Amino acid sequence: MFEQTFKNIDDTLHKDAGCSSELDYTEQTSWMLFLKYLDDLEFIKSQEAELMGQEYQYIIDEEHRWNKWAAPKDKEGNFDHNNALTGDDLMDYVDSELFPYLKGFKQRADGPQTIEYKIGEIFGEIKNKIQSGYSLRDALEKIDELRFRSQDDKHELSHLYEVKIKNMGNAGRNGGEYYTPRPLIRAMIDVLKPKIGETIYDGAAGSAGFLCEAFDYMRKGGAEKKQLSTHELDVLQTKTFYAKEKKSLAYVIAIMNMILHGIEAPNVIHTNTLGENLQDITPNNQHDIILANPPFGGKERPEVQQNFPIRTGETAFLFLQHFIKSLKPGGRAAVVIKNTFLSNNDNAAIALRKELLENCNLHTVLDCPGGTFIGAGVKTVVLFFTKGEATQSTWFYELNVGRNMGKTNPLNDKDLQDFVELQKTFESSEKSWSVATNELDEKTWDLSTKNPNIAEEIALREPSEIIEEIIALDKESEAILSNIKALL
Repeated sequence: MFEQTFKNIDDTLHKDAGCSSELDYTEQTSWMLFLKYLDDLEFIKSQEAELMGQEYQYIIDEEHRWNKWAAPKDKEGNFDHNNALTGDDLMDYVDSELFPYLKGFKQRADGPQTIEYKIGEIFGEIKNKIQSGYSLRDALEKIDELRFRSQDDKHELSHLYEVKIKNMGNAGRNGGEYYTPRPLIRAMIDVLKPKIGETIYDGAAGSAGFLCEAFDYMRKGGAEKKQLSTHELDVLQTKTFYAKEKKSLAYVIAIMNMILHGIEAPNVIHTNTLGENLQDITPNNQHDIILANPPFGGKERPEVQQNFPIRTGETAFLFLQHFIKSLKPGGRAAVVIKNTFLSNNDNAAIALRKELLENCNLHTVLDCPGGTFIGAGVKTVVLFFTKGEATQSTWFYELNVGRNMGKTNPLNDKDLQDFVELQKTFESSEKSWSVATNELDEKTWDLSTKNPNIAEEIALREPSEIIEEIIALDKESEAILSNIKALL
């Protein structure tokens, strides 16, 4: 039922002049989903308060609650079309009253980690793009069919929302910034094995796929598959996941994605992570685990570069410095980065590799094939490292799935099983090998080693040998032409 509802909402938005792509469909669905979720959450909390003989203090004032403007009901609990705003009346209310009211929560909230503050930030950044009040009315009625009142409901909705995020990635370059293949994320988590009590951080959260997958892994008991206690579940909910995201749409989607996965008040901050000076990162805001796929290829302004000891315009290199500083001593990280990081010969890349090898144990590098990221024209690697100990040896794994990957043939969990299994003992195989740090060139710290277990298929000849063969062929051709000429 939920899947068909999502399709119907997309169909409605597709017909509206204000929505032109999957990015718009997901953005507009997100703010409506958020308000429906908030209404269901308040309903559950009011019921719990009533059972305890207490009075529940609503977050949203009565005139702006979902059942007042979005989906009014009659005495029998059926949709009340007579009292439902529609057309221009609905558009005027949403744009002139509802959004300004919700945006004002940011100023009225007690602090940035409250749900009130999140409401204010979301509606301060996102805009209603739907142009027809009739399209909006149609979409609201479909959203009202969805329920957030059980964990099963949230699980199904989270799965469907992930599909929407994936479709955003397939819709174009900008959408791809928000989607990292989930099988790759799960493999990264399987290697790091996060435990209850550890904090997990992503400073380039996108749609928060890393944190949502880590939540699912830990909620099921992690590597031990153990049943969590009530206290452990509370720690998982409130004191485990932390994120930052710069872009407005990604910020909203991250919050919605975490909520649907079961994290009620996500610790996501809307900010430019790279605007923070590295010297301001103290032990109080360092983390046990970092999982991230920072944007690469971007160029940061000089004033942003001033925040980092290794100055460079490459966004991913700045993020890597941020992640190293944000790890606690002994903390573990898995970070996706362009494979050219391993070999770039500019001063910043060399200095950053040296920093990583000397101050962290870069124990594993996963070399991903082209097509891992659908629509991206670059190859990537995943760096696995532990902070606080120098690298003695690095284990490399060349992921070769034996097929061309694309939209209809994406990366899957089975593709990564061999990597996860061999990584436990850093075992050598046809696809894996180790390189000692003392074998590296200390001038470049180049890490772009080739798989030594694959022999060159064709031995390259010397240029002088090729030239000699060309001369011999020319002489042979000349002799043949002379014989033909004599016959004429």
